[in-house]
Amino acid sequence: FKGDAGLDEFKKNLGDMIDNYRALKPNGKSEPRLVLFSPIAHEDLKDPNLSDGKANNERLAKYTAAIAEVAKAKNTGFVDLFTATQALYQSAKTPLTLNGVHLNTEGNRQVAEAITQSLLGEKIEAGKDLESLRQAVIDKNWHWFNRYRATDGNDIWGSRADLKFTNDQTNREVLQNELTMFDVMTANRDMRIWAVARGSDLAIDDSNVPRPVAVESNVGGKSKSSSAEKEGSLDYISGEAGIAKMRVPEGFKVNLFADEARFPELVNPVQMQVDGKGRLWAAAWKTYPKWEPLKEMDDRILILPDEDGDGVADKCITFAKVSNPLGFEFWNGGVLVARQPDILFLKDTDGDDVADVQIVLLQGIDSADTHHAANNFIYGPDGALYWQSGIFMHNNIEHPWGPSLSTGSSGMYRFDPRQYTISYHADNSPNPHGISFDYWGYHYATDGTGGRAFQVRPEGKGFKMYKLLEKQVRPVPANEIVSSANFPDEMQQNFLICNAIGFLGIKQYKLNRDGGSEYTEEVGSGKDKQKVTVTSKLGEVWGEPVEDLLVSEDKNFRPSDAIFGADGGLYVSDWHNVIIGHMQHNVRDPNRDHQHGRIYRLTYTGKPLQKPANISGASLPELMSNLENPIDGVRHRTRVELSARPSKDV
Repeated sequence: FKGDAGLDEFKKNLGDMIDNYRALKPNGKSEPRLVLFSPIAHEDLKDPNLSDGKANNERLAKYTAAIAEVAKAKNTGFVDLFTATQALYQSAKTPLTLNGVHLNTEGNRQVAEAITQSLLGEKIEAGKDLESLRQAVIDKNWHWFNRYRATDGNDIWGSRADLKFTNDQTNREVLQNELTMFDVMTANRDMRIWAVARGSDLAIDDSNVPRPVAVESNVGGKSKSSSAEKEGSLDYISGEAGIAKMRVPEGFKVNLFADEARFPELVNPVQMQVDGKGRLWAAAWKTYPKWEPLKEMDDRILILPDEDGDGVADKCITFAKVSNPLGFEFWNGGVLVARQPDILFLKDTDGDDVADVQIVLLQGIDSADTHHAANNFIYGPDGALYWQSGIFMHNNIEHPWGPSLSTGSSGMYRFDPRQYTISYHADNSPNPHGISFDYWGYHYATDGTGGRAFQVRPEGKGFKMYKLLEKQVRPVPANEIVSSANFPDEMQQNFLICNAIGFLGIKQYKLNRDGGSEYTEEVGSGKDKQKVTVTSKLGEVWGEPVEDLLVSEDKNFRPSDAIFGADGGLYVSDWHNVIIGHMQHNVRDPNRDHQHGRIYRLTYTGKPLQKPANISGASLPELMSNLENPIDGVRHRTRVELSARPSKDV
C-alpha cells in the first residue's frame, strides 16, 4: 500500500482491470459478471509477538472504501469483507486468523458464510454436512494446483525444458503431456463435486486420462549430459553389503540402522532430525523429482524408533505424507515441513505418532525447481527457522508486518514462526544446501552445486557468507558439526560435509576459531600457486582438512545428510541411487530409483555411547539445566522443547 497517496492510482488501476476483463469476453459473446471483494480486517490476537493491526486497519478501511467506490462506478458486485470480519472477530470464541492477516480453518468457514450471505441474500451455514463436499473440492484443488502451479516448472516452461536427452527427447515434451493428464483428472474430480453437492456421489474413473510419454533412459552415456563417471550402477547391493564398501578411521565402526529391505517406505531419504524422545526422523522423497499423475503420492515424514537401544531401528512410522519434503524441523510441539510452495505445521494431538493437525503456516515458497527449493530446515539458537533455496526460485511471501518478501535471490532465509517475520539472510548461489551451528553459535552453510563452505557472519546491516575452507569436492547436500560424547575429544567441533558424486562420503575439517590471528593460505593456481600470510578478523573461522570420516566405493552411495543422534552416534542417510543429477537426465528417466534408501550409524569403539538426556516432557528446571550441556544436540532439542512451553513459564 502507498497509503493516502496511492488511493487515486489504485482506483484507476482497478477500474482499468475491470474494463480489460470485460473486453476479454471469455465465452466469445458476452462480458463476464464481476464481483469485487475487499480485504479482510486485521485481527488483534492480543499476542505480544504480533501486531495489534490498528495502523493496518486504518489503511485497509480506506482501500475498502475505494474498492466500493469503483464497484459502484463500474456497476459490479461488491462484498465488504473488511466490515464483515471486524464483526466476526468481535463475536468469535477462538481466533479466526493464524497471525492477524491469514485466515485459519474456522476463519475460512465463517468468511465463506459471510460471502454467501452477501451474494445470495440469505445465511447458509457451512455445517458438518458439507464436509464430504469440502473434501471433494480439496481433492480437485490438489490436482488442479499440480497443473496450473506445477512443481519443477523450470523443466516444463523454463530454461531446462528443452534440454535434450536420449533421441533428443526433452522435458517439455514429457511434462507438458502431464499437464494435459492433470486437466482430465481435474475434470473427473469436478464431476464428483457436483454429484456430492446433489446429495449423491460418483466414483472417480481416470481411465480417460492420456497415457504418459514413454522415456528411454540416458544412463550409460546415451546423451551428452549423462556421465558414466558420475552415475552409479544398475546392479544395486544390499544395505549390509554396502558396509563392506566403506572405509572409516581406526576405532570407528558402521552398522546399518535402517533400509528399504526392512522398511519399504524408506526411499530417497533427504533430511534427518532427532526429536526430544531421542528418536530419529527422516524425510523420504520417493516421488523425486516430482509426483507423477496416475501414481501414488508417496513422499513421507518417517519416525524410526530404536526402542531397545541396539543401534538398529525397530519400526518405521509414517507421521505424515507430504509432497517434496526437502526440509523439516521440530517446533512448538509439532513439525515444520517444506511442501512446495508452502511451509506446513503438522502436529500429533492424540499420541499415535500420526499428524492429525495440518496448518499452512507460510505460503509463497517457489517450486520452479524442486531440488533448489527451501531445504535443510534448522531451528537456530535465536528461535528462528533457517533454510536455503537456489536459483530459478522467485519467492513471494506474505506476512503481517508489511509488504511481501518478494525475491529471486539464491541464498539463506530466516523465518520467526512465533512473530511471523521473514527476511532474506545472506547470498549463497547457485544451489545452496546445508546449514549448521556450532557450540559458540557460529553459523555455517554450504552450496550443493559448487561444494563451497561458508561462515555466515554479520556484515553492515545484514549478514554475508565468508569462505570457510578450500573446496575439495562437490556436490555437497549437507553439513554437520561434531558434538558427541562418543566421538574422540580431538574431533569435537570439527566440520563435516557430505558429498554425493566422485568422492562418496564425509569429509572432515578442523576449524580454527582464533579470529584476529595470522594463518597461511594458498592463493593462485599452477605455477602461480603460492602461500601467503593472512591476518584474520575477530570472529572469523576457517577450516583445514583432516582425515576423512567415511568413504564408500559403492557408486550408488549418496550421503544426503548426517546428524548426531541421542546416543552420540553419527547417523548418515543414503539417497542410494544410480542417478544423482537433476538436469543431467530426463525428469522421468525410468532409471531414477524409487525403491532404495538407507541410514547408517557411525560410532567410536574407544568411548561409551552418549547417555540420552531427559528432554521430552521434562520439567523446566531440568530443561534449564540441559542448556548447560556441552553437547550441541542436547541443547538444540531442549530449545525445541522449550518452544512448546508457555512463554510466561519459561
